[in-house]
Amino acid sequence: MVDLSSKTTAALLPTDILFQTPYWAQVKSRLGLRPRAFDIATGGPGGDVLVLLKPLGDKTVAIVPQGPEHAPEQEEYGTFIENFSLALARHLDPDVAFIRYDLPWTSPYSEELQEGGRTAFPEARVREMRMNMGTRHWNIRKSFEDLTVASSLVVDIGGSEDAILEGMKPKTRYNIGLAQRKGVTVQTVGRENLPEFYTLYCQTARRNGFKPGPFNHFSALFQGLAASSDHSELVFLLARHGQDTLAGAIVGISGKAANFLYGASANTKRNLMAPSLMHWTAMRRARERGCTTYEMGAVSPGVDPSHPFYGLYRFKTGFGGRIEYRCGSWDFPLDQDAYREFSNAERLYRSGRDA
Repeated sequence: MVDLSSKTTAALLPTDILFQTPYWAQVKSRLGLRPRAFDIATGGPGGDVLVLLKPLGDKTVAIVPQGPEHAPEQEEYGTFIENFSLALARHLDPDVAFIRYDLPWTSPYSEELQEGGRTAFPEARVREMRMNMGTRHWNIRKSFEDLTVASSLVVDIGGSEDAILEGMKPKTRYNIGLAQRKGVTVQTVGRENLPEFYTLYCQTARRNGFKPGPFNHFSALFQGLAASSDHSELVFLLARHGQDTLAGAIVGISGKAANFLYGASANTKRNLMAPSLMHWTAMRRARERGCTTYEMGAVSPGVDPSHPFYGLYRFKTGFGGRIEYRCGSWDFPLDQDAYREFSNAERLYRSGRDA
């Protein structure tokens, strides 16, 4: 059984997961979501959890961003999610159509992926069968798309700078040195430089064919800092060469973990390798703040040139580190009709976007 008790988001426990902090609650509240926090009392993993309530037409979706933090044993993943969902539903309004989890827990397929036994996660139907084993209602559904990332490149930065550089591929170390020799500089900047970054970000979106997020999303990242009760931080970097801004990064810090949240790069002077120096600088700044890991975000699960994130895999694995394979996003429908309608609309939207 799982028992939940409500509390303020300011009372959320310290964590290395940025998306489960009072800071993240403040960010999302500025973007129209309603944050709630709960203590978890259970015979298994306890702790607490941040839940975000997002309007969805005349319904609401409850989003659990990279939570619950503490995982049960792998064979109990499904039963815990079922019990947790039923407990959470008792604290939610009846207009909540479903609960969406972005689980940070280690994937049951992690070992196979690490050892090269497979290069991709199994299809959703197979994953659902495994997740629902032992549940009473067989009601856990694999989300059509992961909210953040199910496979992410994480670099250990707890050692010396020389040790971090030694763990990189020779080509990446060369590109960092090349950028320095060619006069690229990386500066820590403030919120006032957001318009400059956003211009670069939109340029990146056009080049790579994705829809850019609105400017107010980036503003909220900085507005939330002043109002949060924890010690989350942002490191905001811009890489320049002469009068040209070539790359930018926004990195979030919570506890001993740094997360590369957003990046951008220019169409010009790409031969100067500014993004390589920018990431190295971000690692150094995070390390100065006591971080031991630097998470670079999405990569393909393995060496698969057909995967849309394979280019990210090639670039990011150059910095060394390891790929962490997580469970990704899962849904627990509370209103089956509303969930079915939303799922169909989501699939149509994603298909049209990718066409």
